[in-house]
Amino acid sequence: MITPVILAGGSGTRLWPLSRKLYPKQFMRLVDSRTLLQNTLLRLSPLDGVQPPIVLCNEAHRFIVAEQLREIGVKPQAIVLEPAGRNTAPALAAAAMIAQAENANAMLLALPADHHIDDPHGLLRTIVQGERFARQDKLVTFGVVPHSPETGYGYIRKGISLTADDDLHGPGVWQIDQFVEKPNLERAKTYLASGDYCWNSGMFIFKAQRLLSELRRQTVKILDACKAAVDKGRVDLDFFRLDKSAFEACPSDSIDYAVMEHTTAGVMVALDGNWNDLGSWEALWQAGKKDDHRNVVHGDACLHDVKNSFVHASGRLVTAVGLDNHVVVETEDAVLVAPRHSVQKVKALVDELKGQDRAETVTHKKVYRPWGSVEEIDLSERFAVKRLTVMPKAKISLQKHLHRAEHWVVVKGTALVTKGEDQFILKEDQSTYIPLGVVHRLENPGKIPLEMIEVQSGSYLAEDDIERYDDAYGRHNNP
Repeated sequence: MITPVILAGGSGTRLWPLSRKLYPKQFMRLVDSRTLLQNTLLRLSPLDGVQPPIVLCNEAHRFIVAEQLREIGVKPQAIVLEPAGRNTAPALAAAAMIAQAENANAMLLALPADHHIDDPHGLLRTIVQGERFARQDKLVTFGVVPHSPETGYGYIRKGISLTADDDLHGPGVWQIDQFVEKPNLERAKTYLASGDYCWNSGMFIFKAQRLLSELRRQTVKILDACKAAVDKGRVDLDFFRLDKSAFEACPSDSIDYAVMEHTTAGVMVALDGNWNDLGSWEALWQAGKKDDHRNVVHGDACLHDVKNSFVHASGRLVTAVGLDNHVVVETEDAVLVAPRHSVQKVKALVDELKGQDRAETVTHKKVYRPWGSVEEIDLSERFAVKRLTVMPKAKISLQKHLHRAEHWVVVKGTALVTKGEDQFILKEDQSTYIPLGVVHRLENPGKIPLEMIEVQSGSYLAEDDIERYDDAYGRHNNP
């Protein structure tokens, strides 16, 4: 039986301004009505005997992960919180230990949460083929059959073929000869023409015990640090927190570098089925549905004499004239315009913005909370206007502010308000005032989302002006 291990800790900076630190691409609906994380799990549903998944993410995303799994009816074995980014080798080591605690013979299927696969049946065939070899104690990775000379992917060179004579119609299988870094265009063309290389997908299948024994041989420091992080970890609501000090002491390394490049048990199974890691706006253009002018358009856009371009409008009308091979992405607080051939430089642009401490690299105007969301409408020196959405049966923490007062107006739904010693119901078009320093709480007792307008006023309006007395989600004095 296979236990999916979903790696959901990425930051997705190459898809800025849509992807932000607090809401990266794996949690977005970039291709269809489901998020990339949800599609990663849903495409496994036809497999027999798939166990509840282990999902690894960072603390800031924990409630987003829990809610997105709830939306598709998936109850995980564990949502594991990484206190620091340490790459894929420590993440998979921790997952293997957690899986073994439930099943000594656990078989792990490691999948990044942010890939797009147009042919899920092809993926399932590759998984079944890979499991056959993993049960023979092989460490199996999936190599994507290349269809173009891509420079944004690493490559894997095929070794000796392991495909049986009676399995000529199944996915090809080879020993791994060599991992190759991202090539330049000329070398990528050579790789494609030779037929000896596949793209490195970052997907794996192996026994948990086999991975741990290989880590013990290759890099015991990672193994020991992860064991301490798991042993000292703790359950917190629906999450499992790895021990912070132990995990931060772990070397940061990918599973490729730590294990796969050194093992003699490495095997590659071919995946041939419109795979895309959606690692750039160019990748989204390639994966998207194109109009008659080969444009991929999302949202409210009006184009004239535009071709071969990607245009994404989040909230406003976006217009363009005379563009060819360009990317235009609009969000409420930022706009990106770039030639398609330059989109790999977006990460450098984000690094420059981070150096300027720009909030636009961290969060959108709409911020998700475990109880719903907060969206900034207007902000000035001494006031802020926000739209609050509280999900049914959810509630904010019992709290007070030392530097601001709040005025709440119900727009939709019903609110149960705690204000000092009083508790009362507000319905649509009703309002209340929360003076500075008064303990308060907002709840949604109804069956539909509660929508409110909150007007804050005071000398200090930052989110860290909060003193919590009770919180259903285990938070302290942070958002």
